Amino acid sequence: MNADFKDASKSPLKPKDLKTFKGLDFFPFDEDFVVKAKLERTPESEWFKMKTTTDRLSKERVYGILSFQLKGKPFKLKVYQGEENMNTEGLEDYLFLPFLDETNGETTYGGGRYIDLRIPKGDSMEIDFNRAYNPYCVYNDKYSCPIVPRDNYINLKVEAGLKMFEK
Repeated sequence: MNADFKDASKSPLKPKDLKTFKGLDFFPFDEDFVVKAKLERTPESEWFKMKTTTDRLSKERVYGILSFQLKGKPFKLKVYQGEENMNTEGLEDYLFLPFLDETNGETTYGGGRYIDLRIPKGDSMEIDFNRAYNPYCVYNDKYSCPIVPRDNYINLKVEAGLKMFEK
């Protein structure tokens, strides 16, 4: 991820931030934040227009509900599938897990973080919160990022993945 951010042809950073960029700040890897989740698919879910940080609306649907335990507490999060990705080669099985937690606004971006997932063959999947990352709009307002739904909230500190970006 740091290599991509340092590469001007791939980086979401503004040119002025790219000049002084040293690297992204991650929490230390913590295996407690790698969980097995049960996937309850929602094949009849309606398509809707998810709000973003710009005027763009992203056509999404709830692909399913992920149920898991984290730090001994049970949680359920909605995992989303985007219509545009379904029609993009290589992203047909892409799922999007946006979430909020108790670190937002303190050690992580206030608007929440994302995790990329793939549709599993069965009804379980691994969620690795160590892979949580910031939306690109954190780095540059030219990006249009989906706004994390309030009901995808984890009421504990997910001290895993990417920390807040310091310019």
